[in-house]
Amino acid sequence: MRLRVFAALAALSLGAMTGCGASGGTSAGASALRIMAPAAPGGGWDQTSRTAEQAFKSADPQRKVEVFNVPGAGGTIGLAQLAGEKGNGNLLMTMGLVMVGAIEQNKSKVTLAETTPIAKLTEEYELVVVPAASPFKSLADLVAAWKADPAKVSISGGSAGGTDHIVAGLMAKAAGVDPKQVNYIAHSGGGEALNELLGNKVSAGISGVAEFAEHVKSGKLRALGVTSGERVPGLDSPTLKEGGLDVELANWRGFVAPAGLSEADKKALTDLVTKMHDAQPWKDAVAKNGWIDSFQTGQQFTDYLASEQTRVKAIIAEMGLVS
Repeated sequence: MRLRVFAALAALSLGAMTGCGASGGTSAGASALRIMAPAAPGGGWDQTSRTAEQAFKSADPQRKVEVFNVPGAGGTIGLAQLAGEKGNGNLLMTMGLVMVGAIEQNKSKVTLAETTPIAKLTEEYELVVVPAASPFKSLADLVAAWKADPAKVSISGGSAGGTDHIVAGLMAKAAGVDPKQVNYIAHSGGGEALNELLGNKVSAGISGVAEFAEHVKSGKLRALGVTSGERVPGLDSPTLKEGGLDVELANWRGFVAPAGLSEADKKALTDLVTKMHDAQPWKDAVAKNGWIDSFQTGQQFTDYLASEQTRVKAIIAEMGLVS
């Protein structure tokens, strides 16, 4: 009930800001483009949205582009709000693997079936870190403490049921720790999780490489492991497999639009996102942030989205994150 009330209020708020609601479908080629980051500032969706904003402006200087945040419930508050914008061809929502899990975790009434898939953008590996002052000097140290008393090892990350949480559960399972006993502290944005780490308030943190990399380089955080199959160039971190945990996972992010788009609006949005993807600022950001370019549009992305929903639902059920 609370989720539905929040979603209704959020939808009313967006209608007031944009002046167009569910019946206010507009042409993708005419008005300002709005990008919803369905999380608090500072996290991966926010970072992706604002990076895309600059690339859109470079690719199409005449177009106005605005990013806004709708945090809560692993992106499902934003998803519910998007559902109220049926037919709006000037709205994109950044989303990804986190949202797929959150829909199951929160038993969301609105699903990705009520969106128009536009494009898969990037993949990114996850990084496990501890504060610089942590007694855990290696992944083996963390695992030993975890096995001794799972409750004493607090792990800060993004939304419950999201990528960070999934990584924590897979790590626990690989370490012989009951995934249901993981002391996971969820946040709606990466900024909150980072502040807990920098303030030495949690044992460890999990997030995308880009969100922690600079703090690892500065010495404020220590990297214990990355979820890639091989070491990431430029990142001072072993893989989780090198540390003894057989875990490998890539997060991914993309764009969806409201349901009910005309074929002309869908094509216009897809063409615009393709133009953004080909712009130099986007290419530069992908390289700088250590993202993997995994661009897909059309039926290819639609099929990928369907397969991910099946895969993630199975993973989080095994971890006990859904009943």
